[in-house]
Amino acid sequence: MNSGRRDFLRMMVVSGAAVAISPKLLSCTSPEKVVYNPPIGVCTGVNNAEILASAGYDYIEAGVRNFLVPDKDESVFLENLVLAQNAPIPVKACNSFLPGEMKSVGPETHHPEILEFSRTAFRRAKQAGIEIIVFGSGGSRNIPEGFSHEEATAQFVSLLKQMAPIAGEYNVVVVLEPLRSGETNFINTVAEGAVIVEKVGHPNFRLLADIYHMLMEDESPESIINHAHLLKHMHIAEKEGRAVPGTHGEDFTPYFDAMRKAGYPGMISIEGRWENLEEQAPSAIAIMKQQMGLAE
Repeated sequence: MNSGRRDFLRMMVVSGAAVAISPKLLSCTSPEKVVYNPPIGVCTGVNNAEILASAGYDYIEAGVRNFLVPDKDESVFLENLVLAQNAPIPVKACNSFLPGEMKSVGPETHHPEILEFSRTAFRRAKQAGIEIIVFGSGGSRNIPEGFSHEEATAQFVSLLKQMAPIAGEYNVVVVLEPLRSGETNFINTVAEGAVIVEKVGHPNFRLLADIYHMLMEDESPESIINHAHLLKHMHIAEKEGRAVPGTHGEDFTPYFDAMRKAGYPGMISIEGRWENLEEQAPSAIAIMKQQMGLAE
């Protein structure tokens, strides 16, 4: 910026008097701390949209097999799509991706079937405005007893390298969800998931951090910071009974602090057990916002 332009910006004439403009107002970057306020959603059906909208949630995370129904006729999906389009909050993500019988790894894999299933899911996701498909699917990726972990990893990476470009065609990002060891014996921590994501090396295949699974596997919040460059989505529930936030008083502050420190820009979905959705929905989001430092 030349000196004349700078002097002009620093001075303005108000009622004939020259008034200096604070240099802070000339900066494009505010000196104030940026408020961390990620979109918060719930893993549930579209039928609960009214309740969640009233409680202040931003979106719904539906199920691939319940909402996108890749194994069903287009007419079934279109009925679901109409419901979503009339809902007060959008469906922005889908989980419950592959059925357990569609094996990703092991002696009898179903890769061509999985890729065909995936293409239908991704195409319908684009129609519905869905950005994220969660690849948890512990049954699909569980390594059979006696099968080589190394070979299973190679099989899984090969599948994902084929799947990611298909997701890219439909502007969808598939996120790998590490699951606790009680649900699968393959990819149980964010750190392990990061290794797979790095091997795949495609922008449409990223990583999910689920705070419930992290708690169950005693994984430190530092993993969120260490792998922030790969994170695209998050889930949350309390460790005890996989309950929703606010049920047993779980303190998620260290994980929220890690998200803030890492500059995680994405969404976070409650994926837990509700005793009564209508009663608990307002308190669950209030607890999360309080622990994020957003309470009024």
